[in-house]
Amino acid sequence: MRIWDVNPGYLNRQSLLGEHRELHAIFSIIKNNKKGYSRHPETLRWKNFGWALSQRHRLLAAEMNRRGYVDRTPVLLKTQCLKWPEVFVDPPAVQFSILAEKYKDKEQGRIPLPRNVQQLWAQHKYSVMARDAAEYKRIGRRAASSKTASGISDLYPKLVSLLRYPPGEGNLRNAIQHMWGYVSSYSSFDGKTIESKTTRSLLKEIQHLAFLHDVVYLKESTALGELQAWIH
Repeated sequence: MRIWDVNPGYLNRQSLLGEHRELHAIFSIIKNNKKGYSRHPETLRWKNFGWALSQRHRLLAAEMNRRGYVDRTPVLLKTQCLKWPEVFVDPPAVQFSILAEKYKDKEQGRIPLPRNVQQLWAQHKYSVMARDAAEYKRIGRRAASSKTASGISDLYPKLVSLLRYPPGEGNLRNAIQHMWGYVSSYSSFDGKTIESKTTRSLLKEIQHLAFLHDVVYLKESTALGELQAWIH
């Protein structure tokens, strides 16, 4: 039983659907006060974080949507709004190593496991831009100058922490407009149309065009999936 802390885009189809099943199992244990697996480390760390468990489910559902699945099983818990478990069964960067071993000679996720801190940053930059413009600049400089093998282990906990919280509307719109630049030449939308589009509908168009035209940089971005989970 495992709930990953890495972005669901890194999970292959089997791991993604497997986590979805196991999250529902934990949800059922917590909601119905069941005994089976109630003392499992994953159950214990999510027990008092219902809102976070529900949001992780939304992130999984958004990524499943990118893979052609439709989730019809919402998880509705509200305990400790905007708070996430502070403990990990395995540190987030270690989870990359676990997945790398697990996926040897197997199907990979939508987003390739990062080989270095620059690739890690490229995958997360629009997700960070949607949260905090100052952090976007600060982390970008840090990633550009990093030459150590420990760069991913040093940076990834910060990224996980940032992406656990909802983006502000202005920053979210700004990030999506930057993403739009990669697909705008494929769209029939003009400037006036773009301004009239809701954030949700514009992101949906970006998602569609990125896959239709194989825009790899966006297809390997965490933002392409996870931002959907924060737009209500």
